[in-house]
Amino acid sequence: MGFGPHQRDWNELAEMDPLWAILSAPNKRYGKWDVEEFLESGEHQIEDALQHGKKLGFPLSFESALDFGCGVGRLTRALAGRFKTCVGVDISPAMIQQARRLNADRPGCTFVLNTTDDLAFASDRSFDLIYCDIVLQHLPSHSTIGRYIREFVRVLRPDGLLVFQLPSHIPLRHRFQLRRRLYAAFRFLRVPNRFLYERLGLYPIRMSSLPESEVVQLLEGEGAKVLEVERSIAGNSMIDDRRYWVTRS
Repeated sequence: MGFGPHQRDWNELAEMDPLWAILSAPNKRYGKWDVEEFLESGEHQIEDALQHGKKLGFPLSFESALDFGCGVGRLTRALAGRFKTCVGVDISPAMIQQARRLNADRPGCTFVLNTTDDLAFASDRSFDLIYCDIVLQHLPSHSTIGRYIREFVRVLRPDGLLVFQLPSHIPLRHRFQLRRRLYAAFRFLRVPNRFLYERLGLYPIRMSSLPESEVVQLLEGEGAKVLEVERSIAGNSMIDDRRYWVTRS
């Protein structure tokens, strides 16, 4: 499938407000993220994830990690301090460019532009850890989400750990996504993106979900083992969220 509109949206977000686009705290919009605070949040998140993985018994090796949907490398940077090599992948050239600049002091980080619905750049069973947070929910279709999940399993090493987050259900009131639709309509009319974002509060971020039962069936059908599914409600949005902890033999 083509990712043209999706890539354009994330390039525009990368140019307007990249840190907020990646970690969308309401009080951090319009460039209010402090870069050091932003990066430190990634360190805490990865440390918590690896501690939880340790309780589950995975991964068994710390050679290589994949950060899918890396943005400017917030989590890639943290992973690179714990694995020998770490690859950050994103669809936006502007995000990748910023990630390389921001993480130039981390030689273990490599950043890859990926514009297809597969991970063709990676060989089978090549990563000990695959981490994906607040990414799959923004993809343009359920079929694309499913293809990437299959690819995660393909490139995961035996006794490795796959961790990804994805809503299982989005309440009806959040499905229409008026801000995104208005943004797309005005951009079609060539209204400048910064005017839409800074003056009208519009942005192109989409939200999607996949039921837990479908995700588990998909994973098990690919030969993966689901170690744990964390369930939570995302703030006031009442979005029914999931975090999957997965390995393969």
